[in-house]
Amino acid sequence: MADTFKYRIDHHGSLIRPAEVLAARARHAAGELDAAGLRAAEDAAIAEAVRFQRKLRLSVVTDGDFRRADFRGAILETVHGFRRTEEADKYGRPTWLASAELKADGPLVAADVAALAELTGAAAPKATLPSPAYLAATSFDPAGPYKTPAELGEALARVVRAEIEELIARGVRLIQLNNFRYQAYLFGRGGQPLTLEEAIAIDALAVSVEDRPEGVRIGLCPTHKAADVDHEAAARLFAELPVDRWILPYDQGTQGETDLLKAVPADRDAALGIVSPRASALEDIDTIMNRMDVAAELKDIEDIAITPSSGFSDTAGAPEISAEDQRRKLVHVETIARMCWGNEL
Repeated sequence: MADTFKYRIDHHGSLIRPAEVLAARARHAAGELDAAGLRAAEDAAIAEAVRFQRKLRLSVVTDGDFRRADFRGAILETVHGFRRTEEADKYGRPTWLASAELKADGPLVAADVAALAELTGAAAPKATLPSPAYLAATSFDPAGPYKTPAELGEALARVVRAEIEELIARGVRLIQLNNFRYQAYLFGRGGQPLTLEEAIAIDALAVSVEDRPEGVRIGLCPTHKAADVDHEAAARLFAELPVDRWILPYDQGTQGETDLLKAVPADRDAALGIVSPRASALEDIDTIMNRMDVAAELKDIEDIAITPSSGFSDTAGAPEISAEDQRRKLVHVETIARMCWGNEL
């Protein structure tokens, strides 16, 4: 049986950036605010975000990604060798290329994440990182020093594993990797620069940390939406990549969502995304509870956690709902958790 270690009221990490943080970043980019001034604005906003999460009685707290432009920033903005281009991906995020040999000068975000412990009570600090296979698939530069995306991925895996080890050494016990490129394999879409075998091997290299202390949990989110599932690919991915928790969408009631949950091995947790951060309307409680009943038939309820189905603002300044809607959604998740597990959280 897996062990949730009580992180049952989870969330993906990113929160809607306050206007003060966005303004400070804009002023810093324009040369009107120095690094210390930007840091002070971020510190104040993160302290308030932690208080906000504690009031909601969530099991985990994050810094909301307030120090980063998007969910990739923990690596792209801190590791030498990446070059930001003038191009953008289909989501409007700038494209980065690994144009030089990668080099990390010490811890990347570990100190900041660990510092959240000083602001929290019972809730655990959580770190969120892009997976090395995701970055290799999206930042490979044919003119760079790495011959193939797989070779770049192995270099990135060593960087991410070192950061995971640093997080653990500083007391962080819950870490989430994001690799949304897995949806191409899960839903049979193809067209990826890495084979599924290569992607699994790269991400496995990053999460295979020796001598992990008891209570450390590493999860991975492979997709925010479900479609028709390639059952062989799902079974292979979920069984062969040695993470403790799979973070899956579960807010639409589709067969694809159910099939993804079915593919999670019995010895892994599943964190189910029961509310949408992209729609303002609150989901019907009876509908959610009916879906939780289905989930409990497929997997031991003790090995399930719940969460929104994605981050609230994986890219700074681009939320799809308001800050008040965000609060209502997180309250909804906490309420559903109490209905499922009572006070055994």
